[in-house]
Amino acid sequence: MPDHFADSLIARTRELGHPLCAGLDPHLPLIPPLFRRASMAPADPATAEAVEAFVLAALDRLAAHVAVVKPQSAFFELLGWRGVQALERVVEQARLAGCLVILDAKRGDIGTTAAAYAGCLDDSAPMQVDALTVNPYLGRDTLAPFVEAARAHGRGVFVLTKTSNAGSADLQDRLIDGTPLYAHVAGGLAETAAALRGPATGWSSYGIVAGATHPAEHERLRTALPHTLFLVPGYGAQGGSAADAVRGFVAGPNGREGGVVSSSRALLFPPDGHTDDLRTWERAIDAAIERAVHELGEAVA
Repeated sequence: MPDHFADSLIARTRELGHPLCAGLDPHLPLIPPLFRRASMAPADPATAEAVEAFVLAALDRLAAHVAVVKPQSAFFELLGWRGVQALERVVEQARLAGCLVILDAKRGDIGTTAAAYAGCLDDSAPMQVDALTVNPYLGRDTLAPFVEAARAHGRGVFVLTKTSNAGSADLQDRLIDGTPLYAHVAGGLAETAAALRGPATGWSSYGIVAGATHPAEHERLRTALPHTLFLVPGYGAQGGSAADAVRGFVAGPNGREGGVVSSSRALLFPPDGHTDDLRTWERAIDAAIERAVHELGEAVA
């Protein structure tokens, strides 16, 4: 368990020289022939085994090169209890390999239900993760159980603020008293974010999700939240460039810093990796990692 999530994350990204976060999103149709088993239907027991084998094999290639991985819970939950069991093993192996783990589950509810969702940030949880993505749109009180769990156990929380999808504008850009809703959300997080700053780096474990596909908004978000970690999706397959992805980063001791940039499909499913040959797949995954590390390393240099 990290003493302080943000301190641990920033220390590792400084060491590596880039902010790449590996998204572990096992899209069933994209899994290479090398790992496919039986029908690959969600209800087929062999599918969860295939997904677990694929993700763990990818993790073996990734773990030494990234500070953090981000499994998307939905792809595992789709497979029933076997998929949740596979997710638990993936999380365990990632942490044993030295990676921090952000569970991308976008939880959001009230009262005791929110507290139950926040349980995965507890030291006693059967599946312990280092941070969790959460949805703020039921109101600020829904975030409180996640904040308290993060504070008590040295974990992190990433609040959906300005997401990478095109439809985010439908609500997040709506003006309220002349200010976009996403900016109101960010402003409402500022006081708590300041209280969760790390003693070693000054970065806060109360982070936000800010899509690489909307880089212009990053400057406004950084002004509102000067010490908050950004989790940046939308780099690569969704069209965001490396420069776009780090638009909200600021100067640090070893280059620009301030969060992590997530890539999933570009890392897990490079075109050359759709094969039934192990060595060809390994080379394709390694090349994809090298490309992302180089691009993001150059962007923060």
